[in-house]
Amino acid sequence: MRRWTMRPRTARSALAGLLLGALTCSGPAWSADYGGPLIDAHSHLPNAAAIDAYVAAMKRHNVLKVVLLGVGGLQKEDTVWLTAASKKYPDRVVAGLPLADPTSESAASQLALQLERGKPRVIGEVHMRQVGRRLIDRDPNAPVFGAILDAAAKYAVPIVIHYELTDQAETALGRALAAHPKSTIVLAHGGEGPPGRLDRLLLRNPNLFVDLSGMHFQRTPALASESGPMDPGWKALIEKMPDRFMIGVDAWSARLFEPAMLDRLFAWTRRILGELRPDVAERVGHRNAVKLYRLE
Repeated sequence: MRRWTMRPRTARSALAGLLLGALTCSGPAWSADYGGPLIDAHSHLPNAAAIDAYVAAMKRHNVLKVVLLGVGGLQKEDTVWLTAASKKYPDRVVAGLPLADPTSESAASQLALQLERGKPRVIGEVHMRQVGRRLIDRDPNAPVFGAILDAAAKYAVPIVIHYELTDQAETALGRALAAHPKSTIVLAHGGEGPPGRLDRLLLRNPNLFVDLSGMHFQRTPALASESGPMDPGWKALIEKMPDRFMIGVDAWSARLFEPAMLDRLFAWTRRILGELRPDVAERVGHRNAVKLYRLE
């Protein structure tokens, strides 16, 4: 058997090749953070004063705007707080129109009056299906909610819903989307996943969009841990349908408004967006929200 010996120059070339291959194959760990502008497409306020800390963090992290939503009727002061925040920071805050009770017989007519008078950019967050400490299971095909969707469609205002998916819930939401094709629904928190369910819904329903709010390292399911790579299923789906997703922080509890925590959340947001193709990161990071919510 012939003994093979690597010459020094060949060895150096081989080692360089191995290192280059390792860098190339290491994927997200070597991706650059997304450096473009951000729009937080979904957050809340825990009190009237919290907006000051949030806007300070926006300035530190090049977050152009935040879309502030109501918390599904849990806070009676939502409308007051959101309105005050938008008046104090008109160039930064987009105040959504809260809708506390989507089961009320008068909800659609009241919504129509508010839409005519105020012309908001977005309605919500409307709690339709939630499991855990607070159990809510409302039918998106109920006539009352259908009237709400029709009112939103008449004024071309998207409606953000909290609706946690199961097989049965996926079917129900699909029926509602098909029955109201002129209504634009934004499914908050990725509908809690998994990506396969959203893939089916998005393929069948062009009037469905998704915000990825609250899917950060402080909660489950998460797109990624604080330092780990993005879930490959979510990454594949986002890059497959880049015009349908928006990033969001879903800040609500007071601890998330602490400056150090906001810095961590925005750093995480930029890191995971950096794992996407640059054109996709721009759309998810801000362009899709600008287009959907008319934020030009």
